[in-house]
Amino acid sequence: MTLLEAPVAPPEKARPERSWRAALGLAPFVAYLLVFLGGPLYFVISGALSDPDGRPTLDNVIASVTQPQYRAAFTSSIVLSAGTALVGAVAGAFLAQAVLTSRPGSPLRRIVSTGSGVLAYFGGVPLAFAFIAALGQTGLATRFLRSAGLDLYASGFRIDSLTGLALTYVYFQIPLMVILITPALEGLLPQWREAAENLGASAWTYWRRIALPVLAPALGGATLVLFGNAFAAYATALALTSGSIPLLPTAIASALSGNVLAGAQNVGLALGLDMVLVIAVVMVGYVFLQRRASRWQAR
Repeated sequence: MTLLEAPVAPPEKARPERSWRAALGLAPFVAYLLVFLGGPLYFVISGALSDPDGRPTLDNVIASVTQPQYRAAFTSSIVLSAGTALVGAVAGAFLAQAVLTSRPGSPLRRIVSTGSGVLAYFGGVPLAFAFIAALGQTGLATRFLRSAGLDLYASGFRIDSLTGLALTYVYFQIPLMVILITPALEGLLPQWREAAENLGASAWTYWRRIALPVLAPALGGATLVLFGNAFAAYATALALTSGSIPLLPTAIASALSGNVLAGAQNVGLALGLDMVLVIAVVMVGYVFLQRRASRWQAR
C-alpha cells in the first residue's frame, strides 16, 4: 500500500471538556451583560409598558410620541444627530484620505492617528467647558474674532443654541470618523487605481466608478455609528445648554427626575424605550453594512 493509499485518520472531535471550559470562560461576560445591560433594559421596558400602579398600559408609549414637548425633543435629536453625522462623515473621510496620502510613519500620520483616538472620546463636561471658554460670550476665540471685526454674537450666534451644540458635536464626530473609515480606505488596492489610469480613467472617474462604490457600505456604516453616537450624547448637551434645548436624553432626565411634570417617570421610561429602538435600528443597519463591506475586504 502506497503512501497515497494510506487511510486518513478522521479529524479529532472537540472534547466536551474544552466546550465546558470555553463556556465557563464566557460566564463572567454573560453575567456582566445580564446585570448591566439586561437588567436596565428590563426595567425600562417594564416601566414603559405599565402605569405607576404596575398595571399594563400603552399610555406612556403613546404619550412619548404624541405630546408636543416630547415630539419636539425627538425631532431636535434626530436633526442634530443626522446633521452632525453627515458633516463628521464627509470631513472625517476627506481628512483620513488626506492623511493616508502621506508616507507611512510620517509625523502627520502619527499625530492625526493619536489625536483622533483622544479627541473621539473627549466629551461631556470638559468638552462643554472648552467650547464655552473658546466660543462663549467672553471666550478667547470670540474676543479675538471681535477684535478682528467679526462679532459672532451680534450675528445671532450663541454657544448654547442648537448651532453651537452641533458645532460641539462635530468636534468629536470628525475624529471618530477618521478612526472608523481609515481601515476601509487602507483596503483600497493601488492596483485598482493603476488599472483605471491605464485604461484612461481620470481621478474623478476612479473615485466615482470604483472607490466610492466599494467604500459605500463602510461609509454608510460609519455614518450610522456617528448618528448613534450623537443621538445618545447627554452630558455635553446638558452642560452646554443647561437643558434649554429640547433633546431626547435631556427630556428623559427631566421626566425621571420630575422637573417638568410630577409622576411622569413612566413616560420617561417610554422615552428611553424609544431611544433603545432607534439605537437598535442603527446597530442592525451598521451590522448589515459591515457585512457588505467585508465581502471585498476579505478578497
